[in-house]
Amino acid sequence: MAGKDSLSAEDWIKAGFRALWAGGPQALRVEAIAREMKVSKGSFYWHFKNVGALKSAMLEHWKQVATFETITKVEQKETGAAAQLKALIELATGEQAAEYGGSRVEAAIRDWARFDAGVERVVHQVETARLEFVAALFLETGEKKAASRQSARLLYGAMIGLEQLPGISRECIRTDLNWLVRRLLGEAPAGQANG
Repeated sequence: MAGKDSLSAEDWIKAGFRALWAGGPQALRVEAIAREMKVSKGSFYWHFKNVGALKSAMLEHWKQVATFETITKVEQKETGAAAQLKALIELATGEQAAEYGGSRVEAAIRDWARFDAGVERVVHQVETARLEFVAALFLETGEKKAASRQSARLLYGAMIGLEQLPGISRECIRTDLNWLVRRLLGEAPAGQANG
């Protein structure tokens, strides 16, 4: 078994997300996660006081990495709102979530929020920040405020929804979302999707 110094808190957070994705909130148990990681429970307690502390760390990590760091990456990667919208799609449809359990871990977090008011508050904060960022990008392209918010909701809803469709590839999701952005920006004629 690995020593307690060989695993970081982030290793446990990633394993927590994988457990959440695979078994829901009830799978967030020290014994089960340690068994999946092939380490002792002592390694967990080196980093976290209890499961509640792990859950809080998971949510904070999700909020920071999957939202605010992603926003920063998009802003640094491209200039101009249209290019940033496309960069956001590239990041959102990438494989960066694989070590956390895959792209469907976000759905598992939203499902968790249905049963836990604290999680629901964090999900609300994240969704609000993401929607505000996307709406600001659409506003920067010249849309009016109400239209920019509507475009943000449509794009973000499509991002969430497409990931739930069975058998759809990351490439197909990326293609569909890029077409939707072009459509929302008035760059793609109606009815001419890319496949």
